Amino acid sequence: MKKSRFLSIMALVALTATLIFTSCDKKNEDPADVNTEDLQQLSDDENKTLDEVDEVMNDASNVMSAGSLKSSAAFPCNATVDSASIVNDTVNIVITYNGLNCRGTVIRNGQAIIKRKVGEHWGMVGASVVVKFNNLSITRVVNNKTKVLNGTKIHTNVTGGHMFMLGTVMNSIIHRNSGTLSVTFENGTSRSWQLARQITYTGTPLNITMAIDGFGTADGYTNLTVWGINRQGNAFYSQNTSTVVKKQECEFRPSAGITVHQIPSKNRSATITYGYDDNNQPITTGDCATKYRLDWVTANGSGTVFKYLW
Repeated sequence: MKKSRFLSIMALVALTATLIFTSCDKKNEDPADVNTEDLQQLSDDENKTLDEVDEVMNDASNVMSAGSLKSSAAFPCNATVDSASIVNDTVNIVITYNGLNCRGTVIRNGQAIIKRKVGEHWGMVGASVVVKFNNLSITRVVNNKTKVLNGTKIHTNVTGGHMFMLGTVMNSIIHRNSGTLSVTFENGTSRSWQLARQITYTGTPLNITMAIDGFGTADGYTNLTVWGINRQGNAFYSQNTSTVVKKQECEFRPSAGITVHQIPSKNRSATITYGYDDNNQPITTGDCATKYRLDWVTANGSGTVFKYLW
């Protein structure tokens, strides 16, 4: 009897130890086993899409400045510009893209349509225009993946001035962009995003630096740059908690700043820190970044990965 009772007690102790070990193991789940594809995909989608949107908005600014510059040098590569259409009190400037951009990074086909009031010139303080993305197809040269952009943005010249004035007449120029963007990705998934971004330009016309902050608000979040639905169908919110910096000399790839992505319904978030090299080390002054750091947090754990910017 005593031997049987002893064996029963030992079995109970062993079972308890197993349960405790299993419980601890689950709480300290290996980060490598946690699926963070949605966070990584969101950061990738947002980085590339905003890069493409910024280029179109810069094209729009340059085209509107061309009349003051008295030159077509500011026009985008492989594109035609038609500014002859006037309907009532609105001037329509149509940029039709039909090939490789000036940087050689994407192939663009489709239109960006700029609408401004007659008599309102882009260089004026507070001048505002509407920029419409009309079935603008963008194919990245590095991987042949295509997305299509549609939507309407309000483009405001907060400080006034033209980009060709940087470094001489003006030390900085501030633009604000806000509106809705429909993004159709290469797998056919279509999602609607809201954008609210302020961009401060410094430097010179041939060596521009962009400093990007957010001013959007939605569902209790503030200082948003982008928010909407990700590829997986979940609502997300993105904030620049530290100004994101892009330099022309680095092909406008982010070299500094922090962006935080939130997916509340999944209790998931990611903090993106820009400014890393091929060896996952912070870049030194004067270098161009090739990677960014993604620190993720989910209900099952946390971890870090490094991603290439292109």
